[in-house]
Amino acid sequence: MPQRPWHQQQPASPPPVPQRPPGSPPMTAAGLPAGLDLTVTKRLLWVGGAVYPLQNVARVYTFHLHPRRKDATLAFLKRLALTLITVLVLLVFTGTVNAFSRDRETLDGLMQFAVLAAVAAVIYFVVDWLRVITAPSHFVLAVESNGQSTALVTGETGHLNRLVHQIAHAIENPDTELRVQVERLTISNPRNYYFGDAVNMYGGSNNVGMSTS
Repeated sequence: MPQRPWHQQQPASPPPVPQRPPGSPPMTAAGLPAGLDLTVTKRLLWVGGAVYPLQNVARVYTFHLHPRRKDATLAFLKRLALTLITVLVLLVFTGTVNAFSRDRETLDGLMQFAVLAAVAAVIYFVVDWLRVITAPSHFVLAVESNGQSTALVTGETGHLNRLVHQIAHAIENPDTELRVQVERLTISNPRNYYFGDAVNMYGGSNNVGMSTS
């Protein structure tokens, strides 16, 4: 039985587009762009190895992804205050008990252990706080689907802003194919960043909304 041709045995992949749109990064010596591929075909949007059906794309936009510095600072101050109050209460309690107890060595040992635990906790709180405070902001392009999935990529500001219009044009014109290069977004912990829209609301009452994180 004759074997199938080699090209028919390969898995489906986004087809290359001969011409690159304006604003895309330069090509490498091998003729292929370096970085993360973002490709639009007639019915699919590829972001690296992830694929999104175009009919499920709800929104494409750019925004600045900022760390939760304010929330991290408030949480750090709250933790620090609770720790100091706990140590102060233990000091008062130990001093009161020592005045009426003969077994002072045991109480002193427990107090030393509590102080060491408090110091270790404060060090952990400081490191956790600094991790968020020193985290960089990122300008990103987001592709939201009708479900709960969102693709985030980063890159040069002007390039990502132009890419929003290019993707919108490709969605409106099914015969248009697009392939550009973007940078992969790398963050240590997504919980340290604000995701979603920033809304300023003035006046009104009983306002109802959705909180995203």
